[in-house]
Amino acid sequence: MVTPFLLRALTAGLVAALAVPAPSPLSAQQVDVWSRPIQAERSRTCDFIHYRVSLTFDLDAKVFWGENRITLTPFADGLDRCELDAEEITIEQAIDETGRELSFERSDTSVVIALPRVLSYGDTLDIVLVYRGEGSREGFFFDDASDDHPQMVSTDSWPDEARHWIPLFDYPNDKVTHELIVTVPQGNRVLSNGRLVEVTENEADGTVTWHWSQDLPHSTYLFMLAIGPFTVIEDSLGDLPVNYWVYPDDAEDARWIFAKTPRMIAYYSELFDYPYPWAKYDQVTTPHVGGGAEATTATILGDGVIHDRRAEQDFSWERVIAHEIAHQWWGDLITLREWSHTWLNESFGTYSDYLWTHHESGEDEGAWALLGKKNQYLREAHTRYVRPIVFNRYERPHDNFDSHTYPKGACILHQLRFILGDELFFRALSRFLHEHAFEPVDTYDLMKTVKDVTGRNMDWFFEQFIFKPGHPVFEVSSAWDAEAGEVRLHIAQVQDREHGVPIYRMPVQIGIVTASGKRVATVWLEHEQDSFVFPSREKPLLVRFDEGNWLLKEWTYEKSEEELLYQVQHDDVIGREWAVRELARSLGDPRVAEELAKIARNDPFWAVRLAALETLATVERQESIELFRTAATDASSRVRRTAIRILGETGDPTLVPFFRQRFAADDSYQVQAEAVRAIGRSGDPSQHGFLQQASEMPSPRDVIRRAAEWAIEEISGRS
Repeated sequence: MVTPFLLRALTAGLVAALAVPAPSPLSAQQVDVWSRPIQAERSRTCDFIHYRVSLTFDLDAKVFWGENRITLTPFADGLDRCELDAEEITIEQAIDETGRELSFERSDTSVVIALPRVLSYGDTLDIVLVYRGEGSREGFFFDDASDDHPQMVSTDSWPDEARHWIPLFDYPNDKVTHELIVTVPQGNRVLSNGRLVEVTENEADGTVTWHWSQDLPHSTYLFMLAIGPFTVIEDSLGDLPVNYWVYPDDAEDARWIFAKTPRMIAYYSELFDYPYPWAKYDQVTTPHVGGGAEATTATILGDGVIHDRRAEQDFSWERVIAHEIAHQWWGDLITLREWSHTWLNESFGTYSDYLWTHHESGEDEGAWALLGKKNQYLREAHTRYVRPIVFNRYERPHDNFDSHTYPKGACILHQLRFILGDELFFRALSRFLHEHAFEPVDTYDLMKTVKDVTGRNMDWFFEQFIFKPGHPVFEVSSAWDAEAGEVRLHIAQVQDREHGVPIYRMPVQIGIVTASGKRVATVWLEHEQDSFVFPSREKPLLVRFDEGNWLLKEWTYEKSEEELLYQVQHDDVIGREWAVRELARSLGDPRVAEELAKIARNDPFWAVRLAALETLATVERQESIELFRTAATDASSRVRRTAIRILGETGDPTLVPFFRQRFAADDSYQVQAEAVRAIGRSGDPSQHGFLQQASEMPSPRDVIRRAAEWAIEEISGRS
């Protein structure tokens, strides 16, 4: 599941690195998550085996008639009734296998059916519920045709909304097979889970019936249905059908937007050493999902996934697409047993989209994507709350779908990988999938698999990083003792200890660079204060804390200007960006400003160039204006946008022609929007005509229109 909040993080590219703000985030929590009620896994009296659902639609009247034939078996002798979840649907009849009517009791949220006989363990029984639905407000959507989409039906059953269109046991610890047999007016296509059994034309009444069968068990929140005059773009991965269901006007862009889908499936199949487990893979667009919603064999994506080619640099959904594909293993093949363990779905999906980015776009983009996830969590920790990743206090399952579940859990998986090494880490993931395929699982199942595969008891790791809140906050210092020929490193853990935040036990890599070369040592942190000594006859050029950037952490580490200048030239992308921002304290030194200007022009990675621009912008230097003008033509739209923003913040009216020229020349909607905002900061009422024209330009998420309206208001407010 990709929520709108996560979507913005995935598509925007989080920029600013977070070192260590003060005070510690635990000291000022805005949301009291600890007062939420304690939840437990839902109990069951019977095992639901199969649902055979038949639906007939009147799309104009926005009504459907349904029938669910339910196959069940009791867990123990003496079962004489069963309870199903049902909301916003009217149960009209309950029938047994012989056609005899059964009595039932209805409430706003459920239906309880009196069974035709008392069942014993090992018995199976079929019952049929006949029902009708209209006017649903949750999980099931009728949409009239509009300028944005055709007349259609779509669903989003996550996390407990399948009950709004099917009476069933709607909790993830019960996995079932199911069929969906849907009759709709001709001219519509129907998508659901599993394999397409048949399509039958009903000429007598002008309808068509689509029969889908999900032959392998999955949880009910993964049920989906989409109805509309979709264009279906056919693709494949070998014998696996891979299709993209989109609005007819979107077909041309959809072909290139979804083109990497087969390669993503192949990549995950190999990485997890578990071949794609389902009959097919579809993606369908809908107006009712802000990001993406996983469903077995058929992902639902918000129709914002469709955009033109020039929007790709700023609004790419590639990570969202990769994230949802990963759910076909993490969430669909294995599924959280109850909602406090939601990280088994979402942290693994989030880590998987990082793995794809690293694989597809290289080391630097991968490292930056992972830093973005760390910072996304840290923002939540600073501004809202900290909680354990596995957390049983919530009002509704939605409460746990936050930056602890998505990015923090992904970063903790990265740390587990660091400790175990790639071979054991990925072998454990594969074993976990093989052992628990088509089953509900919890974190304790994963812990056991890790022990069985690696031979290592990692309970301590899960205890402090998964079952306890918070993260380490380090104060790091180092010094070279020339006489002793030693580098002395001191590391203090200074995190707030409220709500059981621990002193962390963990390994960390220390890199020491001298004129003779680089060596990396691994040390273990275990105390509030840890000190280490490393032999070094030469003065270090760089002492690097957390070489490889494995840890989810905050830290301070005061370094000399000399060392930082070396680091900005020679470290990896994360270290270079950090060092650039640390040099903000030394901008009074001409050497520093000169070096940052070089970095802004020449560093091979866009985020480091951007950091250099932002650092230089903190000091008013006339000679920097030309640097920012040059950066406004950088290869990266994110750097160009930052350069124009900085120039716009000067409020210099002589730059207005430059902003208009960049608006006309740039191929990025976001850069154009920033140029418009810069005109708003620097221009006068003579720019109203231009800004009015800009406001009428179409752009993704209306970024140009909104920028132009803001600029007009800004100028008017000064007039």
